[in-house]
Formats: sequence, structure tokens, C-alpha cells
Amino acid sequence: MKTVLAFGDSNTFGEATIARPNSRYSFEERWPGVMQAALGGAWRVIEEGLPGRTTVHDDPIEGAHMNGKAYLLPCLRSHRPLDVVAIMLGSNDLKARFALPAADIAAGAAELIKVAKLAEAGPNGSVPKILLIAPPPMLNHCGEAVHIERMFVGGYEKSLQLGALYAEVAATHGVAFLDAGTVIRSSAFDGLHFDPDAHDALGKAAASVVSSLG
Repeated sequence: MKTVLAFGDSNTFGEATIARPNSRYSFEERWPGVMQAALGGAWRVIEEGLPGRTTVHDDPIEGAHMNGKAYLLPCLRSHRPLDVVAIMLGSNDLKARFALPAADIAAGAAELIKVAKLAEAGPNGSVPKILLIAPPPMLNHCGEAVHIERMFVGGYEKSLQLGALYAEVAATHGVAFLDAGTVIRSSAFDGLHFDPDAHDALGKAAASVVSSLG
């Protein structure tokens, strides 16, 4: 059986935009679960989604544990051997508190690729295949979620640049790439998270790329 690790934030965790127990979609609804179903029984998908996770930054308000780079190495080592590592982070880097240009967010994603390449987490200590997923743009209005709109002031304009910048990072580092913004749209509920149909579309699109790597 082959294994893929899905490493991300609240959208990998499955934070729900519509009523669900614990405000979280079921495994079958979340994009990693959809990817699992699409890949079939020869694959196992491991979810590693943490709401608020950044690429490489300690969050001065939410905590240092939000730093994706700090957690990625032990995560990779604990779940080895991994055939594929799928990384979708960067949305939380758009928060105004970080004051980052879009290019620096993409540079953060590049740091995660470097960690994955050096972790010896693939079969027999090799380098696993890596899929970098650019998060889709935010919406320019966050619905009734005033707290998100305030937290992400200026984030919409930066989010529009991430697809192209992440594509450059993926090409530079020789990894697979998927621009989520080409297949899904963020929810009108809060402008940031995914509705069930978006999870479904992203999971199937990611499965298609992962199966081509296997």
C-alpha cells in the first residue's frame, strides 16, 4: 500500500462552512478523504491539517506551534515511509499581523519543500514525491465573518498572486504542482474556507496528480 501525507491548515482539517458536528466536515467530505476514495484501496491518506498553521512563521497571537516548518520534519519522520507529500499552506500567511508580500509566502512554501527533500521520509530513506498545492484566492468580501475580514486586511490582493508564484517555486524545485484556484473557489460564507463541493473537486484533482506520481 502506498501512502500520501496531506499537510495543511484548516482547509485540510476540514473546517466547515455549513453546519457540521464540531464545525468539521466528515472524513469522507474533506478533500483528503475524497482523495483517498478516488485513489482507491492501494493508497492510504494521512491527514495533517491544523487550523491557523503557517508556512514558516511562529504566530505571535495564536502560538509558535502554528509554524508548519517546525512541525514538518518530525511529522514526516513519524509517518514514514511516505510515497507522496502533498503540501497546501500559505493562506494563514496572508494575515495582516505577518505583513508579508506574496513572494515571501511562496518562499515559505519553498522552505517546506526543502524540509521534505531532506527528511529521508520516502521508502528506504529516499525522497518522497512532493505535490505543492497553491491555495485558492480569498474572496474580497468575507461574508458575515467580520473577524476574518479584519484579520486578513490586504490578504485578498496578495492571494491572487499565489498561484503563479507557487508554480514558479514548484518548477524551481522540481516538484509536482496543482493550483487549487483553477479547480475550486473559496466559500462565500467567510471568503476563506471551502464548501463541500470545493472539497470534492480539490480531492479529485489532487488524486489525479498523486496517481500520476505513483
